[in-house]
Amino acid sequence: MSFINYASREINCKIVYYGPGLCGKTTNLQFVYQKTAPEAKGKMISLATETERTLFFDFLPLALGEIRGFKTRFHLYTVPGQVFYDASRKLILKGVDGVVFVADSQEERMDANIESLENLRFNLQEQGYDLDKIPYVVQYNKRDLPNIVTLEELRRELNPTNVPEFEACATTGEGVFETLKSVAKLILIDLKKGR
Repeated sequence: MSFINYASREINCKIVYYGPGLCGKTTNLQFVYQKTAPEAKGKMISLATETERTLFFDFLPLALGEIRGFKTRFHLYTVPGQVFYDASRKLILKGVDGVVFVADSQEERMDANIESLENLRFNLQEQGYDLDKIPYVVQYNKRDLPNIVTLEELRRELNPTNVPEFEACATTGEGVFETLKSVAKLILIDLKKGR
């Protein structure tokens, strides 16, 4: 969970972007990074293969206000989408404060979305977390493409618990900051409750 540094008076929170391969997790972080003021962000670290798929994580500290005199710093991570990197996914989920599930809206990616969401739930349970009890939002990405699933079907398959959800196009930035602000707000509410 969140790490409190009393010396620097900072609360560090970890947000993990989870979803199938090539759904737009890295594109979300890149957009946030590009549009965030230099003084409000740290260095982005991106580890990718020749195919530009994220292998481990992207890291973006983002300062978003104070709680009881402590600055809040958010660290944004993505997990690798490919199933064979499951050990990396588990490692990146350690100490998570909030999750953004990025779904690919294309019809042919629906099975991959469902598999990835089940994998997220399982990996969190293995570490003692319950997806229904941590700050969690869903982003339906790639809404600009022609072959997309209806919002109703996406909701039925990927958001049965009716958590906050956002339509997005990460390449243009539509819905990107709304998604981030929503999960950050849920984390701050959780922190104020003293969990």
